[in-house]
Amino acid sequence: MGDEPLVRWDWIARNWDNGTPYAIKALLEDHTVMAFLPVVFGLLIALPLGLACARWRVLYQPTTGLMNVIYSLPSLALFSILLSVTGLTRTTVIIPLTLFSLAVLIPAVVDGMTSVPDHVRQSAVAMGFRPLRRLLQVELPIAVPVVLAGLRVATVSSISLVSVGALIGQGGLGYLFIDGWQRQFPTPIVVGIALVTLLALVADLALILIQRWLTPWARARRAA
Repeated sequence: MGDEPLVRWDWIARNWDNGTPYAIKALLEDHTVMAFLPVVFGLLIALPLGLACARWRVLYQPTTGLMNVIYSLPSLALFSILLSVTGLTRTTVIIPLTLFSLAVLIPAVVDGMTSVPDHVRQSAVAMGFRPLRRLLQVELPIAVPVVLAGLRVATVSSISLVSVGALIGQGGLGYLFIDGWQRQFPTPIVVGIALVTLLALVADLALILIQRWLTPWARARRAA
């Protein structure tokens, strides 16, 4: 990239919010939406599916086997397959990333549910808790740390993988990588890397805070 300085601050200032779809701010917003929607969709699907797999273990191996096969596929290949169906839209990126999230979240839900001690379930039954109440008030709260650990992995992975979508024109901050390489201009690449990393750190920290809020007994145990 020649004698070009690593970061051109004047270029960042001019392009942060210049009113175009390729402004840094607009790309960051697109990246955030395309990264978090698959995780939200994945969680909504993984919770009931994971609960079913935990309840009927015969479902677990074929479900996770299918998810692992999907997770092993290159994301660009899935994008290419979907192009003929969903076209050059966000949907082409969101569907594969949702499937990738499921590969992480379903085992997390199952592991979280199996981490609930049997004597806790038996105590809830003895206290007259019906299955739905036992699930909502006893089992899920205990499973929260394990599920959120999987959610953290899925979120950070999704934030990273969105960039690949730039190859089909829907990659958020990934556009900066392509733009920088094509023009042999390092500043967009540095900005893209910095913002993707920052977004992942902020998301991970937010999930840690959510976990602490949802598990106050864990804070009390550490304080003691």
